[in-house]
Amino acid sequence: MSKRVKIFDTTLRDGEQSPGCSMNLWEKLEVARRLEMLRVDVIEAGFAVSSPGDFESVKTIADKIRGCTVASLARCTTKDIDTAYEAIRGAADPRIHIFLATSPVHMEYKLRMSPDKVLETAAEMVKYAKSKCSNLEFSAEDAMRSEPEFLARIVDVAIRNGATVINIPDTVGYSTPAEMREMIEYLIKTVPDSDKVEFSVHCHNDLGMATANSLAGVLGGALQVECTLNGLGERAGNAPLEEIVMAINTRKELYDAYTNIDTTKIYSASMMVYNIIGRTVPLNKPIVGANAFAHESGIHQHGVLANKNTYEIMTPESVGIKTNKMVLGKHSGRHAFETRLTELGFALSPSELESCFAEFKKLCDKKKDISDSDLEALARNTMPADTEDAFELDRFSVYAGNMTSATSVVVLRKGEERFEEVSLGDGPIDAAFKAIDKIVNPPEHSFEDYATHSVSEGKDTLGEVAVTLKMNDRLFVGKGLSTDTIEASILAYLSALNKLIRFSAKPAQNQG
Repeated sequence: MSKRVKIFDTTLRDGEQSPGCSMNLWEKLEVARRLEMLRVDVIEAGFAVSSPGDFESVKTIADKIRGCTVASLARCTTKDIDTAYEAIRGAADPRIHIFLATSPVHMEYKLRMSPDKVLETAAEMVKYAKSKCSNLEFSAEDAMRSEPEFLARIVDVAIRNGATVINIPDTVGYSTPAEMREMIEYLIKTVPDSDKVEFSVHCHNDLGMATANSLAGVLGGALQVECTLNGLGERAGNAPLEEIVMAINTRKELYDAYTNIDTTKIYSASMMVYNIIGRTVPLNKPIVGANAFAHESGIHQHGVLANKNTYEIMTPESVGIKTNKMVLGKHSGRHAFETRLTELGFALSPSELESCFAEFKKLCDKKKDISDSDLEALARNTMPADTEDAFELDRFSVYAGNMTSATSVVVLRKGEERFEEVSLGDGPIDAAFKAIDKIVNPPEHSFEDYATHSVSEGKDTLGEVAVTLKMNDRLFVGKGLSTDTIEASILAYLSALNKLIRFSAKPAQNQG
């Protein structure tokens, strides 16, 4: 009988540690809802002790998500464990995830502990965490550079003191598939009572083998894979959820396994995360990239037309990419609009739906036909209605040409107040941004990135702009959407500035 492999998603913890991928509370909650819709088994919501901000986001997700386990990471200290439990105790199924390094280099230079002291600490802290929470995962950090005999000893200690899941991470992406499979098989065979726990793998992609190593762990007997949407994570990232799930789904006979993931929700979840972090999808990204199901070679096209199985091992529909696109227009009603968003994998709240429908009607006055790509972009860019402390665009005008400096007049509103400024610039967008700076007077920051792309086909397509600002070591991403690229740029810049201003207004101890 096929075994079920659980999917442990750490987009909100390890993924968010990726440079430029930090999220605010609303964005984290949106990702968590997407993961719940995907039917992941475990959401690692964050590292609760790292800051009051992280604690708040973990607690909010634990309190609101009811369809899966919610976990918080903790080091092997009583303070970390206590904080993690306080954050997740309201979850439907809370889990504490504690970790301790086990490789010689980590024990000597990071922990500054002897192997015996590491074993003693593991026993004490696993037992303490178990007294707080019955669902307990223990990770041996840098396991794949640890001595196998010592790793077996600490796994045994963790099991005897109450761990229910044992995670074997390839923390620095050093391993190979053969080594990962061999290690899991060795631990299952060697450690007493190994059949009483689930083994897990958590692989980083430094050498480009995170997916292969994770799947090798499954072949070795692991019943849980830790991964992230789009492979986000520190350095080169983690094993991508979409690749792990579709590999198991496509090669069921090889892995003799299945997952509980609703694969038709993968594409929309992936796009949501890319949108939140202000990044575009690489064309050749497996599963969700624009070229994943594209065929240019004449031989390939002929084969696919004759029988899709010649060059497609899975269908676009299986991951939620719709090929029979319904086109909506100005005469489409709210019901058709809401129904199509639901079919595309979006579950907006009533207020979000109202805001999104209003933007849809505005777009209908600018475009004749609204495609699925347009709808997805509108839904992804729908923000909470609470804008009391935010600057919003009222109106703008620009004058520009190739023989004169660009001029922009911008009017912003904040609550009932209106602010107007004019500025010159190297181009219309630069002029508009400078006018906004005169009004907002933001904290000192640098301009990290500006990216724009078309949402769909045609000259009247929506333009989606991402602006990234940097203050100290933190990045703030803003998104804007409009058929007018200048307007989209202004909206994106304002979005990023509002995030930066809110963050700078927080007490330092609450930032995280």
